Amino acid sequence: MNNLSTSEKAFKLLNGIVCLYKPAGVHLSGCRHSLLLKLTQELNLCGVRSPENRVIISGDTTKELNVKLEPSYADNVLVVGPRYQTQDIKCIWTTHLGKRVSGVCVVGLNKGTKMVRNLQNNYPLRTYHLHGQLGIMTKNMHIDGQVIEKGRYDFVKRENVDKLMSTIQASNQKRMFELANVDTQTQTAYDLATKGLIRPASSKIPLIYGIKCISLDLPNFIIEVNVINEYESYLLSLVHEIGLKLRCSATCTAIRCIRYSSFTIQQALLMKHWNLHFVLENIRECNASYKKMSTLPSFITEQSYIESNQKMNCVS
Repeated sequence: MNNLSTSEKAFKLLNGIVCLYKPAGVHLSGCRHSLLLKLTQELNLCGVRSPENRVIISGDTTKELNVKLEPSYADNVLVVGPRYQTQDIKCIWTTHLGKRVSGVCVVGLNKGTKMVRNLQNNYPLRTYHLHGQLGIMTKNMHIDGQVIEKGRYDFVKRENVDKLMSTIQASNQKRMFELANVDTQTQTAYDLATKGLIRPASSKIPLIYGIKCISLDLPNFIIEVNVINEYESYLLSLVHEIGLKLRCSATCTAIRCIRYSSFTIQQALLMKHWNLHFVLENIRECNASYKKMSTLPSFITEQSYIESNQKMNCVS
């Protein structure tokens, strides 16, 4: 920030991807508003341009005219408002995190909105830690809901949980090929598997690529899941389903996103660090990560995404 003498220079640097830590209990739109409000407030304190003067010409037109400059109220900040306002900064997020979800939230600022759309077109993996509690069931499948059932959980063993995780992962791996309309016993299925993860054509179908139990301290447990096209209610129902498969009830106590593609929770800025200095540093770091990703052969750019859609339309 020491090399930024004016707000214009700082504003030109606000182009790229920012990795934020979204707290639980806050809507994503509220996080967006808080970020933009803090950035615009600091930009207005960085030394904005002075109001422009207006030219006044007076006198007899048959003689020499008088020309003078006077302050223009049409450009005064007391009349038109601050130089930088929240609507001056473009901001979109890669994936929608529900109110109860906390963790990594990747957003694009200004020219970074195009980079965010490219990330969305690649259907990147997201990693979540699902915290649950056995022996209790609530109306909305979250711990803040009304309790409708309580039961025993002391018979649940670690080997039962691990076996269930393997079953869920195997069923979703089989579903990958079903969504791609490919038989698992064919050469086409092998060729698809060698190219990397098989992603569904639709962005509305949740698909689990990996799931495991990383902690079991009855009645509490933590499930790590790698998934795409997920949403809050799907993750809540997943914890609920795990409880039913273990022949007891379970409810979700917390959902935490720890990774979005190559952006990890270590890169995410806490809300107290949502200021111009830390955001600009984070943009530089995240843009470097995005540049490395874009050089991969499997990375889908906006142009290649449009071309693939045109081919699919021609085939259909």
